[in-house]
Amino acid sequence: MRNPIIVALDVPNASQALTLAREVAGRVGAFKVGSELFTSAGPDFVRQLRQTGASIFLDLKFHDIPNTVAKAVASAVNLNVQMLTIHTCGGLEMMRAAKESALKTAGALGQEPPLILGVTVLTSMNGAALEQVGAGTDVGTQVERLAALAVEAGLGGLVCSPLEIQRLRRFLPATTRLVTPGIRLGGEQADDQKRTLSAREAMDAGADWLVIGRPIYAAPDPAGAARRILESLAS
Repeated sequence: MRNPIIVALDVPNASQALTLAREVAGRVGAFKVGSELFTSAGPDFVRQLRQTGASIFLDLKFHDIPNTVAKAVASAVNLNVQMLTIHTCGGLEMMRAAKESALKTAGALGQEPPLILGVTVLTSMNGAALEQVGAGTDVGTQVERLAALAVEAGLGGLVCSPLEIQRLRRFLPATTRLVTPGIRLGGEQADDQKRTLSAREAMDAGADWLVIGRPIYAAPDPAGAARRILESLAS
């Protein structure tokens, strides 16, 4: 995945997702399948997309008891996805169960295990939202606490806001991969993302991959939008 752009296929159905994937193929490094599309189109869509040779980031944010998450991860590995997400607030035992399941299942299939990414604090949340759920008001402190727990569990990467990249890079192992949503180009209407940066700013801060949704899929010319973002990273 030399191209760091992961385009979010945040569209309602498989037909629209495949159309978008065909439009931007060659201009992005991978495709993200999230809850909306997976609920609509299911595992068969993931298999169909994977058959095109595309790398897939399955973003379902598993969060349950360890045994259930382990089984969900095994099912994801059977789909041969390259990345998947779990919630770090599920705790150390849950994260370790996910990692062990991925390694065991991938080994039995003779394939590379996916990169398991821990989700710390959603980019739609700020200090006020954290306080509502009893997690304090300091987003950075909560992100650091959960990131350290993910590293202890053996996870290979994290999903984080672009605003937290530099802070995390100060103490995370150099091998930890950071996947960053909340990328904006500057002209979009306000939405539920609260902690954002531009693509170039996020990469300069130390992101490994950028998850980009609305700026591409909602653009009049998605392929052109993806191309311009990629060019902005090379300039």
